[in-house]
Amino acid sequence: MGYQPRIKSPKGAIHGYKKSLREKRKDREHIRRGIAKPIGEEKHSATKREVSELTLKQLHTLGSQKFGSSPFSEHFDRWLTNVTAVLEEFKSHPNIGTDDQFLKECTQTLSNIKKQLEVICRKETALDQELNSLSDWRSRLKQINKEYATLRGAIKVQRNREIKSLYCIINRLQREQDEVIRMKTGFFRGISKKNREGKEIVVVKELNDKQTELELVMLDFGAKQKKLRAEYDRKREPMLEEIKKFRKIIQTMETDSSLEERWFACEALIDAINSFLQRKAAQLSSGSN
Repeated sequence: MGYQPRIKSPKGAIHGYKKSLREKRKDREHIRRGIAKPIGEEKHSATKREVSELTLKQLHTLGSQKFGSSPFSEHFDRWLTNVTAVLEEFKSHPNIGTDDQFLKECTQTLSNIKKQLEVICRKETALDQELNSLSDWRSRLKQINKEYATLRGAIKVQRNREIKSLYCIINRLQREQDEVIRMKTGFFRGISKKNREGKEIVVVKELNDKQTELELVMLDFGAKQKKLRAEYDRKREPMLEEIKKFRKIIQTMETDSSLEERWFACEALIDAINSFLQRKAAQLSSGSN
């Protein structure tokens, strides 16, 4: 047989289809997945113990949950939804099978905590009114403080003015008294002894009168200040008591009072779950016997 030269395919001829390397890898991946996860395979089902432990842990976490800041009531609905969801997940699990007593205890506990949270919510709603009342009492206290300071200042100005005037008169009379004394001890022509003595009596009497008047003025202003202070205290004390009361209410509302109630509720639910598990264990034990 002679040599036959290879005939080259003409340009543009259609060749048979060949898969690319990328497509081949995809096919192998699909086959591998099909072998690894056959159709109809079931997921791992949690045991009763696993479900119970998870539920108890979640309830403990919810019972210790702290809310950031006031108003705390805006977190109540979300918290109740989370608690209810945890219980529903526990009750609906096929390995649990809850009884009527457990359902009754859970329903009662949830009903109680809802009522308690509603009371706290109403208190927080009333907080705005308490704040307005506190602001009103503070404004009234500020007003009587201003009035007291004004009246006290007016009394002080009047007292200083009258005392200053009396001191001027007393100083003048004291100088006159000194002159009379010098006249009595010295030699003055044209002034008789009788006139000197008469003048001294007049000056001394006038001086004594002004000194007495000064003492009375000081006592009078002291009494006015005391009366003004008593009136001020009479008005101020009830206001301070009201301000103290509203401050105490507001400070109480700034603390999450629901935390203790929510903790007790979750502890009651935990007790209900533990009691249910004990009953179920006892039933299984008696059944096997």
